[in-house]
Amino acid sequence: MTHPLIPQIIEIATPVAEELGLELVGVVFHTNQRPPVLRVDIRNPHQDTGLDDCERMSRALEAQIDQTDIVPDAYVLEVSSPGISRQLSTDREFISFKGFAVIVSSSQPYEGQQEWAGQLIRRDETAVYLNQKGRVVAIPRDLIAKVQIDERR
Repeated sequence: MTHPLIPQIIEIATPVAEELGLELVGVVFHTNQRPPVLRVDIRNPHQDTGLDDCERMSRALEAQIDQTDIVPDAYVLEVSSPGISRQLSTDREFISFKGFAVIVSSSQPYEGQQEWAGQLIRRDETAVYLNQKGRVVAIPRDLIAKVQIDERR
């Protein structure tokens, strides 16, 4: 389940990232750790995301979060790049990773299964399309829980 502060953190982090020329990729708040860990994933759309990008985002975001005081207790801010093992979520990522091996997981069984592996063809308004050994498979978007790069291949 998503932490209730995530939408507010995204609202704060998105303009901070944009001002630094970065993209916000994801936010997770691990409250089961002491102190809790706020993990923010960013990407530099112009070059490989580096340590400098993460440091700049960390400093700027920490100042904004502390200023708004939305996280009342002590926490650890972790800013990183999601790397290639991440989930695909944006239209741009689905275009960039066309032809890559992916794993699609659904929230409930569809045609007798909940996970498909294959080469990413495309995503449109209704489905994600995979090439499975020359056969095109369409998984309805409203059933998809996640699409991620298949590191096994």
